[in-house]
Amino acid sequence: MSGTTADTTTTVLAPDVRIPLIGLGTWPLTGEDAAATVNQAINNGYRHIDTAENYANEAAVGEGIRRSGIDRGDLFLTTKFNTQWHSRSGVRDAFGQAVRRLGTDYLDLFLAHWPNPAQGRFVEACEGLQDLVEDGSIRAWGVSNFKPAHLRAVQDAGLAVPLNQVQVDPEHGQPAQLAHHREHGIVTAAYSPLGRNGSFLERAAVRDPARELGRTPAQIVLRWHVQHGRVAVPKSADNQRQRENLDVFGFALNQQQMAAIDALETGAPPRLDSDTYFH
Repeated sequence: MSGTTADTTTTVLAPDVRIPLIGLGTWPLTGEDAAATVNQAINNGYRHIDTAENYANEAAVGEGIRRSGIDRGDLFLTTKFNTQWHSRSGVRDAFGQAVRRLGTDYLDLFLAHWPNPAQGRFVEACEGLQDLVEDGSIRAWGVSNFKPAHLRAVQDAGLAVPLNQVQVDPEHGQPAQLAHHREHGIVTAAYSPLGRNGSFLERAAVRDPARELGRTPAQIVLRWHVQHGRVAVPKSADNQRQRENLDVFGFALNQQQMAAIDALETGAPPRLDSDTYFH
């Protein structure tokens, strides 16, 4: 689901809510590194910042936002909570702690970070998130690392999941996962969108269009993500790379170039199995 209209830099997440297609990932930055990176990114034009309780950097992210001087209404802020809060009241407690650490009074997007199916309370957590939307505490909610089976359990409870943040890169395309998202109108957000070791950045499918278009391999891969309608949240503390990662809207890949990158898919599963891994 791309939902893009005249504004090709965002996609529709919920009624009256648009999410920037490129955001700044902040893991594993902490402390002054995180604050300085967020401030720099906002000054470089980023309007979407992604953090999480488990990154232990929400306070630093909040400090970086304050340093930037940006108006809170001009920024899209995402954070995530751990499974210890998986109850309707627990999600409200998680929200209260998150906004205190971040120094804000609302969130644009709040995510259940992992389903932890053995605990058996992720549906209740999603109900708690919907409560927060309805009372105006958050603008939109979503989940992260939820497999189709987890998503179906939430949907069977009568909830439409707006967004799922999962590991997606050219070698980990998760076609079945993304097909479920498309079928049910779930926005896909890609974490680690450039991979962990970035080996595919050296492949001809990426290098050739980079050379032809005068772009970096990372820009080509990020363009591939947004052209598929996905949100991507690459992490970089480097000033030049931040600027490059955001500069992916002034060119387009053709159908053949897109297909060549699609073909890098290896069928490998995500690095972590959300049926067993959680925090």
